[in-house]
Amino acid sequence: MGNAADPAWIEQLKRGGALPLTGLDSCFNGWCSPPGDCFRVRGPDYFATKAKIAAGDWLLEPLAVDWIKSSSKIYDVLRHPQSRIAAALGNLDLIPGNSSSILSNSPTSPFVWAFNLQVPSKENYSAIIYFVSHHPFPENTLIDRFLRGDDAFKNSRLKLIANVVQGPWIVKTAVGEQAICVLGRTLTCKYSTAPNFLEVDVDIGSSMVANAIVHLAIGYITSLTVDLAFLIESQHPEELPERILGAVRLGNLELQSAVPLELMSGDSSSNSFPGESSFSSRLWKGFTSLLTPAGQSSTRPDDEDDDDVKDSSS
Repeated sequence: MGNAADPAWIEQLKRGGALPLTGLDSCFNGWCSPPGDCFRVRGPDYFATKAKIAAGDWLLEPLAVDWIKSSSKIYDVLRHPQSRIAAALGNLDLIPGNSSSILSNSPTSPFVWAFNLQVPSKENYSAIIYFVSHHPFPENTLIDRFLRGDDAFKNSRLKLIANVVQGPWIVKTAVGEQAICVLGRTLTCKYSTAPNFLEVDVDIGSSMVANAIVHLAIGYITSLTVDLAFLIESQHPEELPERILGAVRLGNLELQSAVPLELMSGDSSSNSFPGESSFSSRLWKGFTSLLTPAGQSSTRPDDEDDDDVKDSSS
């Protein structure tokens, strides 16, 4: 975990950017790292008992959070010359000098994970969450197979847990106090990989349901505190228990704090996603419950029986 012994470049990145690094009890317009035990994940006997356990320590070290906006949707941050993370890695001679290069393949080089949450809005906000590891991942472990896997494998495994720590009733009703989502099943994800980094650009606007919920939450963003954890879903007994890759708390963000940054744009023509998921159905039911008069029902189908949506241990 992060401490005073961290290399200076890591501490500089943690405390730089538009959002300051704060403490857990003072996370106002900033970020911090909540304990892994704030989240519940599939335990060692999950497939027999459906029991979940406190997640424990993260696998990756928190590195930085960026809160930026652009005239177009933001992609490929770790390959862009205006990225402060890419610049720092370049200063470590891990990027050979131009924005199209990839990181070096040295086994002693840090491996950076970037999760770019593209917020659907006129200003094209992105909350980009970075983690870092300092050692190679053992071969044939779940994390190694995830990194080597194709986009279809990554889409089926990358999971997000979101806990609403503090917020107005209307947001908690729409989202629920905890939401669990395998991202690639619900949202469009673009993966940018290199020997020493993985970037996941998550298009929240690719789901009309998530789009509606985020637009609702944006109106209350200054009074909203959310914990986010990223993990690789365990789908076989030998992969249990689940482990969190990394977690971050975002507290009481202010839209005006986002730093303008002109980055590369991508194809944002699609505002729909293939198929339906129980996660999106849950969001829709929460959202429409606020808008639909008593005695009427929405046109969405009922939730599927999916343990990712409801914690079976509770």
